[in-house]
Amino acid sequence: MADDTGGGNTGTGGTGGDGGFAGRTVLVTGGTRGIGAGIARRFLAAGADVIVCGRREPPQPVTEAGRAAAYVEADVREPAQVDRLIAAAVEATGRLDVVVNNAGGAPYAEAAAASPNFHQKIVALNLIAPLHVSQRANQVMQQQDGGAIIMIGSVSGLRPSPGTAAYGAAKAGLHHLATSLAVEWAPKVRVNCVVAGATETEQSALHYGDAAGVAAVGGTIPLRRLATPGDIAEACVFLASPRSAYITGASLLVHGGGERPAFLAAANADHHAPVERPAPGTGDARPGPQG
Repeated sequence: MADDTGGGNTGTGGTGGDGGFAGRTVLVTGGTRGIGAGIARRFLAAGADVIVCGRREPPQPVTEAGRAAAYVEADVREPAQVDRLIAAAVEATGRLDVVVNNAGGAPYAEAAAASPNFHQKIVALNLIAPLHVSQRANQVMQQQDGGAIIMIGSVSGLRPSPGTAAYGAAKAGLHHLATSLAVEWAPKVRVNCVVAGATETEQSALHYGDAAGVAAVGGTIPLRRLATPGDIAEACVFLASPRSAYITGASLLVHGGGERPAFLAAANADHHAPVERPAPGTGDARPGPQG
């Protein structure tokens, strides 16, 4: 097994359900449901000691392969609670190897009507909180043999995000934050971003509607489906593993090919009609071959 989790050497251990992360400690913020729970389960399957946090303890622990994630109650928007969270993670196993900044999200709210307090809370959760968690985690990782920090970004930070404008802006900032921290904290700590596309979770109905709405949204994606939490989790395990030992400051897009541009559906151009092209040497327009 490799000796460290990031930076100049090989990254954290292997990646399969064969215990490749055995002896490694992974913290997943917001890891009690949705994408976060999927990430926590994948690291549990890989043998890691996993800690999840949230503002409310889940009804059932997050489990996989007969193992359970430890739970710490924490609101990552509060710096004092972040300090307690990181201390609890280190106290549990004596080290902290991987942090996945997953906690985030936003309800639908048009920017013109949303209050300043609403916007402030959205930016605090989706940008400032990951910065604080990463800052505290880096202090630990720099004193050991390295570490890996992964931000869960969003395609909302790459394109317009109507109805969640503050969220999209915060995610754009998060993508950039990862690049800056990667430079500052190298070579011992690697910092990368997983840019998640539309993902099907237990809260999909809040954004996409019923099953028909979810299917319709999936149909707009080149791979013809929404992502699953497992898709995002696999990207996180890769970025925490030695296979990505020379990857830092990167954004890995996990979006099924993105979103088909709307203008393609609206356009009525006949792309199979003959193209008028100048005849060679004359400058005259003549019917040209198709394509």
